[in-house]
Amino acid sequence: MLNIVIFGAPGAGKGTQSDNLISTYHLLHISTGDVLRDNIRRGTELGKTADAFISKGQLIPDDLMVSILASVLDEKAEEAKEGVIFDGFPRTIPQAKALKKMLAERGTGVTVVVGLEVPEDELVKRLLKRGQESGRSDDNLETIKSRLQVYHNQTAPLKDFYVAEGIYAAINGLGTIEGIFADIKKAVDAKK
Repeated sequence: MLNIVIFGAPGAGKGTQSDNLISTYHLLHISTGDVLRDNIRRGTELGKTADAFISKGQLIPDDLMVSILASVLDEKAEEAKEGVIFDGFPRTIPQAKALKKMLAERGTGVTVVVGLEVPEDELVKRLLKRGQESGRSDDNLETIKSRLQVYHNQTAPLKDFYVAEGIYAAINGLGTIEGIFADIKKAVDAKK
């Protein structure tokens, strides 16, 4: 199985490059946001538990999120036979450790962490442009700066964790979509 975590600050190009990875390697896309909304909509036990946190404005506890991801992997084992791309998870070191344990219980692990590295001034430019083009209200300068601060404080330490694991692939996130993907493909193929 080829299991990929795509990693990078808001505006780094994760969505675009995830789509390229999915179509090239025939991976199951697991977006934590989509999974949570689906479980809540279907009224599953996990969904009811998750909704109790979300409706109070609280974050989903790591163990619950990992349980939800495990249930998706188990339900969609056939779709995931080539591998999975994790989108939006993990965001913290405890989540990364929980993901590692959950995958090990299924006889697999994270193959590669694709780290899209983009300078902060470029991230701000991209997000402001996206906000103008899409009308996304959360793509304004104040919110962007806040999101980048949260990323640097909470999520960026994951890079060191995955570097120590020997599976982090630093990818220059500047250039054409095709050029960046060519670099990603080289990094992924080297870890397969």
